[in-house]
Amino acid sequence: MNSRERLLAALQGRATDRVPISTYELVGYNSRAFENNDPSYARLMQAIRERTDCLCMWDGASNATFLESARPVEMRVEERREGDTLVRRKVLEAGGRRLSQTTKIIDGIHTTWQTEHWCKSIEDVDAALSLPYEPLAYDVSDYARIAREVGDHGLIMTSLADPLWLAADLMEFGAYTVWARTEPEHFARTAAALHERVMENLRRLLAARVVAVYRICGPEYATPPYLPPELFERFVVPYVAEMTERIHRAGALVRLHCHGRIGRVLEAIARAAPDALDPCEAPPDGDIALAEVKRRVGGRLCLFGNLQLKLLEHGAPEAIERAVPACMDAAKDGGRYVIMPTAAPIQSPLPQKTEENYLRFIEAAWRWGRY
Repeated sequence: MNSRERLLAALQGRATDRVPISTYELVGYNSRAFENNDPSYARLMQAIRERTDCLCMWDGASNATFLESARPVEMRVEERREGDTLVRRKVLEAGGRRLSQTTKIIDGIHTTWQTEHWCKSIEDVDAALSLPYEPLAYDVSDYARIAREVGDHGLIMTSLADPLWLAADLMEFGAYTVWARTEPEHFARTAAALHERVMENLRRLLAARVVAVYRICGPEYATPPYLPPELFERFVVPYVAEMTERIHRAGALVRLHCHGRIGRVLEAIARAAPDALDPCEAPPDGDIALAEVKRRVGGRLCLFGNLQLKLLEHGAPEAIERAVPACMDAAKDGGRYVIMPTAAPIQSPLPQKTEENYLRFIEAAWRWGRY
């Protein structure tokens, strides 16, 4: 089997020759990804291209600006350097209130931290939602390039947010949980309003270009202990189920992304009917062993995981050699399993220990993953 066939078979519950191997955000077949243009990653990325199955994370460009998406309003953007950090602050007026957001990017770290969120109160949320709204426009002209580069080496996967994430991300995380727990009707109205935008944007995204897999992000914001299972049922399941149904009608597959403690909401996740679930974190980061996830929903969902990134970054060689067969023992039987780290390194240069552990993981997955 080639990688495309192997991944499709695993996602659809058909037999494969071996357990597919994914390195998650480290994408071997995307020439524009930072890891393919950083010399410190070169040896590892070559091994990834030769020895793993690529789920290429690719998103078409859009005009997303704020709240997915409010019509562009006058916004003041200020940037300054603080040592090795770029600080960017945005300020706008909405509903008679001044809203501001601050983000930080540290040199050599390929991510953005949000250190100040747009909304500090539910009054700020109402002001933000009062902004005029226009659905997104998508530019997928880059698709021909990425499809050519990936070829039969894997599948293309696009990511999108559920309405819970869009609502939660308006506030600092602790403030969001207080909002959702103490003002559930207000939070429900906010999520419902954002869901209308999500569905229209999804319709336009699918009309612009259908890719093989869509990764829905956001449910992890509502897993215990952040919110109780009944609020997960209310704020996640109906919206994700509708998103999933729309994607399935377009002929594509859905992978639900949900870090954290999924044990008490696992059946709720399955009822939303995604085709796959990641990253299935083991305790203590999660609250349920991979074998138990497999027993409870493995007949309905393809499981991706559950090799912890911190193990690959900091673990001893013998720990990697133990972890890979343990994952296989827990989830290999019956198929519908893709071994995968729970995240990927974002620092540059890539530490030698991380590189060596990734190479060790890939070779062990080949050794233990054959059917």
